[in-house]
Amino acid sequence: MTSDGKGLVVVGSGMAAWTLVREFRKLDAVTPVTLVTEGQGHFYSKPMLSNALAAGKTAAQLLGTPATEMAQQLNVQLMADTHAYSINKDTQTLETSTGPVPYQRLVLATGAEPVRVPLQGDGAHRVVSINSLEDYARFRELLTASKRVVIMGAGLIGCEFANDLVLGGYKVTVVDPSAHPLGRLLPERAGVMVQEALSTAGVKFHFGAFVQSVHAEGQALRLELSSGQQCLADTVVSAVGLRPRLELAQTAGLTTSHGIVVNRQLATSHPGLYALGDGAEVEGRWLPYVMPLMQCARTLAAHLTGQAVALTYPAMPVVVKTPAIGVVVVPPPNGVAGHWHTESGPDFVQAKWLGEDGALMGFALVGTATSQKSALQKMLQ
Repeated sequence: MTSDGKGLVVVGSGMAAWTLVREFRKLDAVTPVTLVTEGQGHFYSKPMLSNALAAGKTAAQLLGTPATEMAQQLNVQLMADTHAYSINKDTQTLETSTGPVPYQRLVLATGAEPVRVPLQGDGAHRVVSINSLEDYARFRELLTASKRVVIMGAGLIGCEFANDLVLGGYKVTVVDPSAHPLGRLLPERAGVMVQEALSTAGVKFHFGAFVQSVHAEGQALRLELSSGQQCLADTVVSAVGLRPRLELAQTAGLTTSHGIVVNRQLATSHPGLYALGDGAEVEGRWLPYVMPLMQCARTLAAHLTGQAVALTYPAMPVVVKTPAIGVVVVPPPNGVAGHWHTESGPDFVQAKWLGEDGALMGFALVGTATSQKSALQKMLQ
């Protein structure tokens, strides 16, 4: 990639954006790079937000590198507190709240935002989501006057926060319409073992139900569930999932599905425009995890510097941060026909996703079975 005064422009400042810039700078120290972000642009590890409380970590302690320091280290022009609202593809210009930004290549690393389910009641506005360092700081402030926390959602983030909160001394209740925790990742027996471990740790569950309304009762909140049950909380956390931010891509006329559709060079439907991170969908796969993000960043950096590369995903285990019990999952590829073959004992569940030809396509390990991670990785097709 040659510099013509425009250079590379990246929208976003999450782990995907900064990792791409770091990988790019390893290969190209000359081309101008501009990073545009609505926030301050500090570098930190978002996965650490869901297990920092019990360790006593404040938001300030989770901050890895200040934005100005990152920009200086990587020779980046940082445009913080700047909203990018449209892309003029004809003039190769990104329109922002602080003025137009010309580009030669433009990368959308706009990430994903928490799904907010509609809730009734005069306390619905007090439900919080935790998707950034700033969110975590506000959450820590709420907890200073809280003893009871209700978490909406028993997925990966919900389970991690639940375990972290009970270790921090809080009374935690989790509400989810599924039959067991981690319903999208684990087969039933594995999910039940996770539920048993978290319950032993102190987490209370309401499965087969969802929160319908939240009512303020003084400083407390009363939640009405679809099952007819009620529960009280001081703080309510919504952890029902993430939704890719697509507005900028859609206003530019880029192809979107669940995420911004890209190929194995992370290229969108328009030349010169790319996407990666939690907002991107690579040939039908949306993988909002750290390892796929790193793989995408390395591939895109190489492509932007002229290398003939195509993204490939190695086996990428998802390690769930629940100290109450070990959980490691390699989800099978989307649309692959097969079935779970499960073996279990008092302290383990080992589930293998076997394709129609009997080949191992994924696995889920709980408890002592997590020791089999490396061996099973080598067997994956």
